Amino acid sequence: MKLWILRHGEAEGYAPTDAERNLTEHGRAEVLRSAAHLIGQPLGAIIASPYVRAQQTAQLVREALGFTPDIRTVPWLTPEGNPLRVLEKLDTDDNVLLVSHQPLVGCLISFLQHGHQRQPQPMHTASLAELEGDFPLAGLMNLVSVKNP
Repeated sequence: MKLWILRHGEAEGYAPTDAERNLTEHGRAEVLRSAAHLIGQPLGAIIASPYVRAQQTAQLVREALGFTPDIRTVPWLTPEGNPLRVLEKLDTDDNVLLVSHQPLVGCLISFLQHGHQRQPQPMHTASLAELEGDFPLAGLMNLVSVKNP
């Protein structure tokens, strides 16, 4: 299976709550550059955080790819989410794109690669990580690449 992990694009600095921050124009452009790396990939699902900037990121990717299934919105992909919980909820062997936030994305990539979170993967806004493995299990996936917009 392939698992792609995409950090949302650059977001505005202020909003009534962190969850309500929108993407900036620069952030939208970043996302589209990262989405280009997914063209032609066998994507089975897009799963995203409920935060506005992650939803906007997922929708931009969906539109850029012409991906017809709906985006699955889940509460376990928020910035302070737990990588172990993500793996418990990610019960699939399908090729999936996760759209989320730091620090979760960096910790999740480390957890999938190394089985621990001591060395989180640096992820800039709209960075796209590609991992491969038989199943999304701690320490059993290989980081193929990280592409920065």
